[in-house]
Amino acid sequence: MTDLSKFDPNAAANPRNNIFGLPFSEDDSRVVLLPVPWEVTVSYNAGTARSAEHVFKAGLHVDIFDADVPDGWKQGFYMREIDKKVLLKSDYLRKEAELYIDYISKGEEVADNKFMCKSMKEINEGGTLLNTWVYQQTTDLLNQDKLVGIVGGDHSTSLGYLKALGEKHDNFGILHIDAHCDLRKAYEGFKYSHASVMYNVLEEVPSVTKLVQIGVRDYCEEEWQYICNSNYKIVTYFDQQIKERQLEGETWKLIVDEIVTHLPDKVYISFDVDGLDPKLCPNTGTPVFGGFEAEQVLYLFKKVVLSGRRIIGFDLVEIGVGEGCEDANVAARLLWKMCNLLVKSNS
Repeated sequence: MTDLSKFDPNAAANPRNNIFGLPFSEDDSRVVLLPVPWEVTVSYNAGTARSAEHVFKAGLHVDIFDADVPDGWKQGFYMREIDKKVLLKSDYLRKEAELYIDYISKGEEVADNKFMCKSMKEINEGGTLLNTWVYQQTTDLLNQDKLVGIVGGDHSTSLGYLKALGEKHDNFGILHIDAHCDLRKAYEGFKYSHASVMYNVLEEVPSVTKLVQIGVRDYCEEEWQYICNSNYKIVTYFDQQIKERQLEGETWKLIVDEIVTHLPDKVYISFDVDGLDPKLCPNTGTPVFGGFEAEQVLYLFKKVVLSGRRIIGFDLVEIGVGEGCEDANVAARLLWKMCNLLVKSNS
C-alpha cells in the first residue's frame, strides 16, 4: 500500500507523481485512467489525441480536497502513460482521413479513386484495431477490480471500453452529455466515426438497455428518426427543450430529477465536453453554441449518485488543445470530480 504519511495534500503538487500530483502506483490505485490518443475521424478541429498530457499537467494545479468526497483520493487515482504507438497510428490515419474528407466533400465518388478506396479501408481497419486495444486494456483493468475512466481522444474511443463493461454487467444505461447525438451510421463512410459511437454501442453492446442523452443541439434527420423508432430505449433531452422549460419557470433540479428516473441501477457516464457552453472548452472538436455550465453537469452526476444508482465507469472525451490552457484546465477539474464520484458511488 502507498505510504501517505509523508504526503501533504495541501502542498504544491509534485510533478514526479502521477495524475493530480498523487503518489500512487497503478497497483495501489482504485481508479485507473486510460488515455486514448486517437482522433482519426474528427471532422472539424483536431488536437484531442494529445489532450491527456495537457490534462495531466493542468491536474497538478487542482486542489485535491472535495467536500462531497473528502477522502476519495486516498483510494488512489492513477493515469497510465500515453501509448505512443496508438498516437502515431492516429497521426498517420488522420492525414489520410483529411484527404478523404476533402475529396468526398466536393461530391466526388470514392469508387472512382483507388487511393480513396484504400484510405477508407485502412481507416476502418484502424478503428477496429483501436476498439480492440481499448477493449483489451480495460478488460485487464476490470479483471483486477479497478474502476476505470477513459480520457480521450475523440468520442469513438469509448466503444471498446463499453464492450468490456458489457461482458461484466448484464444491464446498464449510458448517461450521455453531448452537443450531438452520435447516432449516425458510418458517418462519412467511417464505420467507427466519432459521430457514430452511440449508434455502434446500441448495435454492438446488448447489455446497454438505455441511452439518456442530455444537451443535444446539433443533429440530423437520420438521428432524429433513429431516436423516434427506438421505443424509448433512447431518451434525448435536447438543449432547446431544456432551455425553454427553464424559461417557463422549471428549475434545473426538477429537470434533473426527471432525467435520473430514466436511468437503470447501473450507469456509465459518457461526457463529450462539447456538451458544455463552448466558452469553457473553446477548442473542442465540434463546438456548438448553447450547452451547460460545468456546475449543472456536476450537479446531475451528483444526483445520480445520491439516487443510489451505481456509476460503473466513465469517459471524458473531445478535449481540445489550442492556445492557452482553458480546455485542459476545465477538463482536469471535471476529471477530478468524476473520479471522486466514481469512488463514492462504489463505496
